[in-house]
Amino acid sequence: MLGMRRREFISLLGGAAAAWPLAARAQQPAMPVIGFLSGTSPETARLRAFRQGLKDAGFIEGENVAIEYRWADDQTDRLPALAAELAQRRVAVIAAIGGIPSALAAKAATTTIPIVFLVGVDPVRLGLVSNLPRPGGNLTGINVINSELASKRLELLRALVPGAIRIGVLVDPTNASGTDATLRDVGAAARTMGLQIQVLNASTSLELDAAFATLVRERSAALIVGSTPFFFDRRVQLALLAARHAAPAIYQDRHHAEVGGLISYGANLGDAYRHVGVYAGRILKGAKPADLPIVQPTRFELVINVSTARMLGLTVPDALLATADEVIE
Repeated sequence: MLGMRRREFISLLGGAAAAWPLAARAQQPAMPVIGFLSGTSPETARLRAFRQGLKDAGFIEGENVAIEYRWADDQTDRLPALAAELAQRRVAVIAAIGGIPSALAAKAATTTIPIVFLVGVDPVRLGLVSNLPRPGGNLTGINVINSELASKRLELLRALVPGAIRIGVLVDPTNASGTDATLRDVGAAARTMGLQIQVLNASTSLELDAAFATLVRERSAALIVGSTPFFFDRRVQLALLAARHAAPAIYQDRHHAEVGGLISYGANLGDAYRHVGVYAGRILKGAKPADLPIVQPTRFELVINVSTARMLGLTVPDALLATADEVIE
């Protein structure tokens, strides 16, 4: 009888021990979920930078944080629905990446879920935050100051094409806020420098072809390419069109120069994506967006593709080469 009771006791102990890990697992909180909202298609280098930022803040996808991805694939009109999905999912924070429309869609979707955005225009001007040092509300993020660099990009084009009088500006009309900011800043800089501006609109591959044909027909000497998710995803097509039509073009992101674009000048977007990850991680640890200041770059990269310059018959001034952060042969 005693032996039987002892066996029952041991088997009960065994059952309890087997149940302990289950109970402990049941009491562990579920992994926090980040909603990743992008206007573009998936892009490995930028995702790697975002995940590195999360790692810097102590979070590794699949280990102690989960990420729900929503990609608009350059279809801006899909962003509001995708942002609403993430808000209904009640994610812990939304990383709104890939341009102004992503940030505006996220802001419209929720007033309570923290949002970390990445935009190229002053976020106060866009109505995303009340001020840069203390944003207030549920949004904070990174401003890579794209449109405000218009005068510098015009100066760089003029150094490469000294006789330029008429400059084309390629913009995506589906990205209304970004287009307005680009045209306002380029227009003001051009007037100061005595240059004429020709506006070219494109939001599809066919419209890109037509825009370059118009550029040549109207005899514009060079081209500024605006910053939008669509233009980033079509960077190879843009480089090929510029080469085919012998159009010297300046871009806002080094990725364009790396695939054959003539010249780029702007913030390092890899750093910007990494900082979005850092801020998302800090919010997961309890920081409030209202208290996280807007991050702005302190330096900008100049990348020159001299093989493209040679193909276009352009001589890159030595002074320009000397100031370049990278020269692609």
